[in-house]
Amino acid sequence: MKKVRIGVIGAGWWATFAHIPAIKSHPNAELVAVQSRERAKAERIARDFGARHACASVEEILALPELDAVIVASTPNVHFAQAKAALQSGRHVLIEKPMTFTAVEARELVELAAQKKLQIVISCPWHFTRHGIEARRLIQSGALGQIKMISVLMTNPIDKLLRGVSTAPTYGLANVYVPPQPGSYNDPAIAGGGQIYCQVAHAAAYLTFLTGWRPAEVFARFDRDGSPNDIYDALTITLENGALVSLASTGATPQSEKNYEVRVFGSKAILQLELWRGTMTLVDFADQRTEFSPLAEDEIYPAPAPALNFIEAISGQAANGSPGDLGLASMEIIEAACASATSGKNIRLRKLK
Repeated sequence: MKKVRIGVIGAGWWATFAHIPAIKSHPNAELVAVQSRERAKAERIARDFGARHACASVEEILALPELDAVIVASTPNVHFAQAKAALQSGRHVLIEKPMTFTAVEARELVELAAQKKLQIVISCPWHFTRHGIEARRLIQSGALGQIKMISVLMTNPIDKLLRGVSTAPTYGLANVYVPPQPGSYNDPAIAGGGQIYCQVAHAAAYLTFLTGWRPAEVFARFDRDGSPNDIYDALTITLENGALVSLASTGATPQSEKNYEVRVFGSKAILQLELWRGTMTLVDFADQRTEFSPLAEDEIYPAPAPALNFIEAISGQAANGSPGDLGLASMEIIEAACASATSGKNIRLRKLK
């Protein structure tokens, strides 16, 4: 089988931690090129990870004729322009979250990829866990009955990144190849915002991943806690089928404490997921309880999974497990939440079905 030849745009801390090792591990993929704005940095990464080309600009990497696909792992402010240029050049795209700054931009990328018959994958590792895939099957098969309400609490101790107090990596990672750059998380012009763009991007995409439904209405409140960015976020979302969603998220927690609790309330059963703990339980209205086998530690947040799926989707070995439509749904929620928090109004996106 022909290898998928990949270039990485924005070869920073997450690309060198998750995406590049995934490419290197896959027998049907080849790391062709890496791009960083600093040529010396690009050359060091290319040398250390075995890429043939080190590029200092997006134009330079996209000019390589042998390139089949790119991973856009740069800062959010340039995701749209870089992904659009890659798609226009005929390359498949894996794009980091948040997908773009606006829903209009996200929709343009999704439509462009469809027009050109290219894969566009949004980098959300939660979409590839054994529990997540089974939860989606249960919900969309009707096993829970009619979905009436979903409760989400998502925390991750990254507030020092969002406040610009530290550029130390999060997720408990140590000895990373390269740390995040100043401004990547705390400058709104670069990152878009704080918790809403950085972390709610995951939870918002997960809602559509699980249910298949898009947001219809969003009401939100943010607490910036003295920061230029939102640190505490509380959202009330109505999905297009009428299901009510409460979503609370913050990065201001102790380093040892992470929460990602998803509770799905149906007319026949309740599904309880603890994503950071790797547990899932189904309880029906006859009080029958099904405990699913816990995830192993390396299954809980499978950081390499989006890049591995990207390779296999391009080569026809697997379906796209995290398509751009999920990134678009996430951007609709993010954009509406920001508008609601600013205006104090409920934001309507589409009619209820």
